[in-house]
Order: sequence, then C-alpha cells, then structure tokens
Amino acid sequence: MKALATLLLSLSLPGSRLAPPPRSPVDHTITQHARKGGRWFLAENGHAVYCYGPVRMVQQAQGGLQRVATFCQGNQIMVPLKD
Repeated sequence: MKALATLLLSLSLPGSRLAPPPRSPVDHTITQHARKGGRWFLAENGHAVYCYGPVRMVQQAQGGLQRVATFCQGNQIMVPLKD
C-alpha cells in the first residue's frame, strides 16, 4: 500500500513527468523547411532536384561564387545549381 501511495504522490508532483528526448538542430531545420514546401531546381550535373531551403551564394576554392540550393531531397545539404 505504501508503494502505491508513493507512486501516486510522485506522479502528482510537478516536474516528475518525463520530457521527450531533444531533437538534433539539423532535423529541426530540415523539418521546418519541409513544412513550407519546396521548389524544383536544375543541378549543375543536369538533374532536377527538389529543395526546401533558400538559394545561397557560396565561395569556391578557386575564388568565384557558386549558387547552391539548400536542404534538398535525398539528405543533401547543398546542391550546386546550373546558371
């Protein structure tokens, strides 16, 4: 009987509920963009890709700038775009 009373008391105290496990920041960012919808882009390799994130300009190793689509299907973070 004491065990049942202790269990009921522990469940009624604030802060005793189990919190859901924290999500990783990458998963949260991808799902946030996935809810807004995406667009089709033509990748540099000639294939069409569906991406959820914004288009960004990133600096190349040779010193130029490259347009990339972000958060694309197939777990690709960045896909270089054809100009």
